[in-house]
Amino acid sequence: MTKQFGPVVALRALDLMIQPGELFFLLGPSGCGKTTLLRCLAGFYVPDDGRILFGGEDVTRLEPHKRNAGMVFQSYALWPHLSVAENVAFGLRERKVGAGEVERRVAETLASVQMTEFATRRPNELSGGQQQRVALARALVVRPRCLLLDEPLSNLDAKLRVEMRGEIRRICRDHHLTTVYVTHDQKEALAVADRMAILDGGRILQVGTPREVYKRPRSRVVADFIGETDFIPGRVTAPAGERFIVETGLGEFEGVPGDPDHRPAAGESVTVSIRPECWELKPQAAPRNSVRGRIGESTYLGDVAHYAFVTEGGVTLRIHERNPRHTEGTARETLNAAVAPDDVVILRP
Repeated sequence: MTKQFGPVVALRALDLMIQPGELFFLLGPSGCGKTTLLRCLAGFYVPDDGRILFGGEDVTRLEPHKRNAGMVFQSYALWPHLSVAENVAFGLRERKVGAGEVERRVAETLASVQMTEFATRRPNELSGGQQQRVALARALVVRPRCLLLDEPLSNLDAKLRVEMRGEIRRICRDHHLTTVYVTHDQKEALAVADRMAILDGGRILQVGTPREVYKRPRSRVVADFIGETDFIPGRVTAPAGERFIVETGLGEFEGVPGDPDHRPAAGESVTVSIRPECWELKPQAAPRNSVRGRIGESTYLGDVAHYAFVTEGGVTLRIHERNPRHTEGTARETLNAAVAPDDVVILRP
């Protein structure tokens, strides 16, 4: 599918399959095309090329209200003059559902989002999290074929975001809903998604489970966007089974390609990506996957400490140590930072 706005190409020949009942996230920086894709699915935009299928039905040019897709917006878009129950019932009444059926389905849906006791209140009498639940209930009550969420938690504080992302996952599971969820929040996506697509410049860079995308990014852009990482330039010297040896300015590293289709040749320039939490500080050195240095600046956060590890060559690496043991008293010691081969990801430069 392709979508342009004048000279701007918002989506470039996307090809994507979302499975029934899947909680699928669209993730990427601002302007990457994720909201445009969601609005194409909802029917607010018509693609310039390509097709959108809901199951076997071509809905590419079908009007939004005929697609039976529930949409939850960033702003919630609740009617301020209607009660909670009336807001939830609105879509059913537009569909000419009988009064008794409306009452039953509204009651069931409010119970599923734990808002039964607030049925008679107006939106301005609710907290942000409660308004979010009402917006979800309004989308769910029409029994949509799919649920489309456009950054639904961006207006909530940090603690409520964590609570609500768990609730959204529960609700989607309970209703067996195929859900497409747009966010720029990496932790939200990693915590909730079944699978995710990383977009940039209107293209899909990688599709996979949260673990696959985080542990095996296929490109430098994906590795840099999801979580923190250090990039070390190097050159491949030899294969080692399914792994490869890379010579860098910090020594030799044995690692695995992030892209399974990429088998670098000897002499090829590559970039090594290592996540901060993958390093382990040890007193002894190793011939490979080990760097000598000292802890420079450190930030103690209780369960974890963040170190700026300054190597003997003057390169600074980020290291996150859980259950920190290297206090200020040992910070002047020379240490060895070691990393397992499976945590060394080899990328095209």
